[in-house]
Amino acid sequence: MSDADPQTDTRAGQDRARAWFAELRDRICAEFERIEAELDPHLLGGELAERFADNPAGRFEYTPWQRDDNSVDDAGGGTIGLMKGRVFEKVGVNISTVAGNFSEEFAKQIPGASENRGFWASGISLVAHLWNPHAPAVHMNTRHIVTSKRWFGGGSDLNPALPKGDDTRDFHAALQACCERHAVANHKRYKEWADEYFFNKHRGEARGVGGIFYDYLESGDWAADFAFTQDVGRTFLEIYPQLLRRRMHQPWTDADRQAQLVHRGRYAEFNLVYDRGTQFGLKTGGNPEAILMSLPPMAAWP
Repeated sequence: MSDADPQTDTRAGQDRARAWFAELRDRICAEFERIEAELDPHLLGGELAERFADNPAGRFEYTPWQRDDNSVDDAGGGTIGLMKGRVFEKVGVNISTVAGNFSEEFAKQIPGASENRGFWASGISLVAHLWNPHAPAVHMNTRHIVTSKRWFGGGSDLNPALPKGDDTRDFHAALQACCERHAVANHKRYKEWADEYFFNKHRGEARGVGGIFYDYLESGDWAADFAFTQDVGRTFLEIYPQLLRRRMHQPWTDADRQAQLVHRGRYAEFNLVYDRGTQFGLKTGGNPEAILMSLPPMAAWP
């Protein structure tokens, strides 16, 4: 890692951001594997206990990939982290660092890319789908992007099939406290931004119960922006495992499972039609398996 000041040295900032996203991935995956090991199937009762009793705890499998782009010497790549277990039906925790040149059309949509289409981007992206319909699905990602400008973005939102008031309250409270610890953050704006962004316009309904979303964070104090982005990751790592441990032993019915599958269909619709990360990845030559890991393993449409 560079000893240069990331406030004034773009490369030093890139190195610090990339290292943080990798560290956060390692910490999240370790915690999720601990949760897998903690499941006691007998607490689910009945047929559910029998179904999961012989299932071993899941472990993450890691698949590296490289990006092809002849316009740069090092186009970068990333690592897909995927686990399928007995608490997590499917969870992906991906990191990537890529560089290249935007297409002329896409460059018009990106700050600082209209004149020079070169870019560098690094980040972490996580989506978790649970076996238990009472345990909320979740999304979290944070990223650092450099063009002729440089900024941070990301957020997290909760996507329960069967919403619980205390889960929703505690999740929002944790994110609000995170924002309030940082002068560069604005919780009210970021919460409203999440409500507007995570919305299936064609159905007129929210994707979940919200969270925070922020983008183009470039306050003029790089260190402060980075500190907030780090805290978003730490806050997620603190609050979401609490919600899982609260719900993962709660028995469920076939009707609960069907409601979950229908909710997942709505989730998939958003990610394929509106999600910025999906569009960014596909339009910059990213790995399709990494980009589409957010899709649920099973879904249903009524």
